Amino acid sequence: MLLAIDVGNTNTVFGFLRDGKVLSSWRVSTHRDRTADEYGLLVHQLCEQACAGMEEVSGVVICSVVPPITGALEQMARETFKLPPVIVKSDLELDVTIDYYDPTEVGADRLANAVAVRKLTKEPTIVVDFGTATTFDIITSDGHYRGGAIAPGVRTSSENLFRRAALLHGVRMQAPESAIGRSTDEALRSGIIYGAAGQVDAIVRRLSAEMGETPLVVATGGLAPTIAPLSETIDRVEPDLTLQGLAIIYEDVTKQ
Repeated sequence: MLLAIDVGNTNTVFGFLRDGKVLSSWRVSTHRDRTADEYGLLVHQLCEQACAGMEEVSGVVICSVVPPITGALEQMARETFKLPPVIVKSDLELDVTIDYYDPTEVGADRLANAVAVRKLTKEPTIVVDFGTATTFDIITSDGHYRGGAIAPGVRTSSENLFRRAALLHGVRMQAPESAIGRSTDEALRSGIIYGAAGQVDAIVRRLSAEMGETPLVVATGGLAPTIAPLSETIDRVEPDLTLQGLAIIYEDVTKQ
């Protein structure tokens, strides 16, 4: 059984996979000051919830955009499981060719998504990942990671609005029944959710025009199921795309 860990700036996803399939996963808040021992206790609890013993974990793979946490998780893997984890970086031999001017600038989660998409389809693809930032990544039919776009995340931008506007407050990340809000809550949800869907469509159309072809658009991340039904360009939602990409990377690296 593989333990895959995807560390984002807001949330960290822990997943157990077997034969590339996600058995169970959890999304927890990212805390930069957690120690290796605390992560060990957390993973022990997750194993119990998954009805699995710690001894069943035969591998650990980590992608992280928060460097201080990467070290703590690596230490946890070595001390708790006695395993050297695979840390996803641009210098690994991956099933994608990175066309970024500086490949080290590409986030590990974006690389995992690109690798997963290569397994999912050979079509030109745009991956839209709803996280702390909303990222758009282009993967060509011949396996090139061309680059993409990074926009403020849906929650990130809305929380900044709530902090700066005294009379506005936090709302559920759920679309209202009508775009015309008849209360502050409805108006905020309309602007945030429909605005996010419109942003996705505008950026995807611009990227597609530059690609010169019609890509498959795959959405992932916490808010993907909420935004995708309102989008005119998203073709499918893959909630576990990043975890699946991590599993593929782990298998590829450990076979080398």
